[in-house]
Parts: sequence; structure tokens; C-alpha cells
Amino acid sequence: MKKIKSKSAGANGTERRKSTSESAVIQRCPDAPTSIWINLFALAVSLAAVYWLRAYGQDLEVKTQALVIVALALALPIIVLEWFFLKPYRNPSAGLDFGRRNHSLRRTAVKLLGFYFAVGSVAFVYWLFPEYHGSFYDNYFSVVRAVLPWWMLLAVPYFYLLDGAMHSPKDSYWQLGSWLLGKRRGISGKAIGQLYLGWLVKLFFLPLMFVYMGNNLGTLLAFDFSRLLQSFKAVFDFTFNFLFYIDLLFVTVGYVCTLRLFDSHIRTAEPSFLGWGVALIGYQPFWSLFSGTYLKYDDVPAWGYWFWNTPLAYGIWGSIILLLIAMYVWASIPFGIRFSNLTHRGILTNGPYRYTKHPAYISKNISWWMISMPFMVSASVPEALRHSLLLLMVNFIYFMRARTEERHLSWDPVYVAYANYIGERGLFACLGRWFPVLRFGNGRLFYRGEGAPPPAPLVTGSVSSGIAASANP
Repeated sequence: MKKIKSKSAGANGTERRKSTSESAVIQRCPDAPTSIWINLFALAVSLAAVYWLRAYGQDLEVKTQALVIVALALALPIIVLEWFFLKPYRNPSAGLDFGRRNHSLRRTAVKLLGFYFAVGSVAFVYWLFPEYHGSFYDNYFSVVRAVLPWWMLLAVPYFYLLDGAMHSPKDSYWQLGSWLLGKRRGISGKAIGQLYLGWLVKLFFLPLMFVYMGNNLGTLLAFDFSRLLQSFKAVFDFTFNFLFYIDLLFVTVGYVCTLRLFDSHIRTAEPSFLGWGVALIGYQPFWSLFSGTYLKYDDVPAWGYWFWNTPLAYGIWGSIILLLIAMYVWASIPFGIRFSNLTHRGILTNGPYRYTKHPAYISKNISWWMISMPFMVSASVPEALRHSLLLLMVNFIYFMRARTEERHLSWDPVYVAYANYIGERGLFACLGRWFPVLRFGNGRLFYRGEGAPPPAPLVTGSVSSGIAASANP
């Protein structure tokens, strides 16, 4: 009896230790691949470049040369400081070991064939669709034409250097190149598909962000700072533009700097049509096509109309809007050189992501209610209700966008640990306890209970897209 009792006590002790260990895992937030302090320092350098452009760079073209300068002033400090302090090339997700010396000229040539073909495919899309033939993108294409020859040339030593250091050198570029050379056995269509999805993300978003950033930079360089002493409206207009300039700066740099050498490459891209749909609907030209017909919630007087004759209320309401936008921009700073929609390039757990999984979406959607005020339509109560319901539909699109992103990122066990941590200790953890539908789905769109196993991660042939693998497309 004593032995049995002893065994039982030991088993209970083991269970208690196991429970304590699992609780500790949930209570500890995973480390982030970026540094807020490095990113803030780089932002300060880039803003110093803006100051220099205002004082001495008036002869430079604002939407091309000046834009490249401020982007480089952000990217280079991040790359250099991360290289020395964070050593991203040592991360398992980079899949690199520079002690391997496993170079192959033939394998590199096959990868370059795949790379050049992918770039050619992007050029074909730009040539094919009328959207890219207007003057809106002229500045973007002028920079591309200037940079592209150097980019194609530098790709040769870059691919050769990384080929010898990669744990799994037969990556998606090699698979695409091999397929073009007629090889079919052992080639993963899913890996090539993931490669093209990643390029499709850059193809679509980079031109938009580049142009928007150029517009905001032009406004910033031409702004008369003496206006700030005249009225709160001038303060609001300047701060509004300045905050979105910072956001677009990180966004634009992020779409450019997709390099495995710095562990900022694309691990996987969103594979579902739903994920792409709810993401793209919020951007031009899709937003104009869709919102004008179905979701036009803001065709009524905005917040300034209602508070113009009450300066105190105008200042308070406008300050709250700016605070929400500042929270939105704060959510972009932790990305550093890794920002990208619809892709996984590392799990952020620092900055505002320490408190909630979607700080940008939360602050952005609340700010839209503050800015448009659809509940204040003066025509009639039914009209106010209609506009409010339309904005709720927009909010739901962003809710689904967040859900599809979580489902995609759940392929990474680091994200699962992070999401479980936020579910237990996050700022809005109580909402998940009150409304189970809001809980983390762990590989599914919606929560299905503690016992529901997550779906298996996507596997692309010999290369796993499950994020933990050493070589990803």
C-alpha cells in the first residue's frame, strides 16, 4: 500500500509540475526578432534626413531622389545595427550557416534563372494591366528603371554567397529554375506558388506605398511651420500627415527589404482566397470599386463640421483622433525592415504587440468612427443608422482580415505561443473569456474549443512552409 501511495503521490507531483510548466509557457511572451530601440534610432536618422532635405535638398526631386534618401536613412541603420547586435543571420528561420562553404555555380545559376523569371513575370503584369499605365505610378517606375540594372547585377554574388551557406539550398528559386529547365520530378508546385504569392504581394503593395509616401513627404517638406502657431487645425493637419508619413516610411522600406541574409525574407504568403480578398478590398483600386457601391459610409459631414464652432470640443476630439493614429503608427515601428501584408516575416511581440495581437486594426477602426461620425448624420435617424451599419461592415472586414492572418501565422509555433500568451494576459483577454468566438483559433478562423486539434501546416514538397523549417520559399 505504501508503494502504491508513493507512486500516486509521485504521479500527482509530476502532473502539478507539468501544469506549472505549461502555465509558465503561457505567461512568458516569446522574444521578438526586432528591436524597438534600433528602429527608433533609425527613424531619428531618417527624420534628420528630412530636415536636411528641407534645408539643403530643395534641388532634389521629392517623389524620387528625396524619397530614396529618407528610405535608405531608415533601412541602413536598422540593417547595420541588427547585424552587430541581433545577428539575424544566426536565427534558425534564416536557414544560414556561413561555415558550410557549400557553394555551387550550377545551383546558383539555376536559382538566378528562377529569380530573373520571377522578376520578368512582375514586369509582364505591370505591362499588361492598364492600372499601371497611368501617370499615378510614374515616379515609382522611374526609380525602378534606375535601380533594376544594379539589382539584377548584385543578385549574382548575393545568390552565390547565400547558396553556400544555406542548410537547404534547393529553395523555391531553385525549384522554379529547375522547372523552367524541364525538370519535373521532385519539384513542388506549392513551393513555386508560394514564391509567386510573395512576389504578388510586393508587386501590388510596393507601388502604392511608394506613391503615397512620396505625396506625404512632399507635404512635409513644403509645410510652413509658422502655421502651427495659428490654429489647432494646422496642428491637426500637420500631425495627421506626419504620422502617416512615418507609417508609410516603414511600410515602403519593409516591402523592399525582403532578404534572407537579414532574416527579413518572406517565409510564407497567405494561401487562401478569403485572406487575399479581405486584405485587398481595403486598398486602391479595389476600395473605390467596392466602397462606392456597397460600403460608402463617409459621404456625410465629418468630425470637423460638427465641432468647428466649439474650439474646445474641436481640440479634444481632434486630439483623440491623433492619439488613435499615433497608436496605429506605433504598431508599424516594431516591424523595422520586415513590414508586409499577407506574408509571414517573423513574429512581432514587442511594442504594442505585447498587449494585443492587432493594435493597428483596433486603433484604425476606432479612429474611423471618430473621423466620419456616421451616427451624427443630420438628415434623419434612419440615415445615421444606415451609415453606422455600413461602417460596422467595414469593421467586420478587418475582423476577418485579422482572423485569416492568425490562421496563416498559426503555422509557426512561435505565433501559437504568442497568441496563447495574449489570450491569457493580453489587454483584451477578458473579451475572449466572455465571447469565446473571439479567442485564438490556432490554425482555424474561429475557436473550436480546447480539444480541437489545429490543422496541419502547409508543406511545399521538400521545403516546409511551416516556418520552423530552416529553408523557406
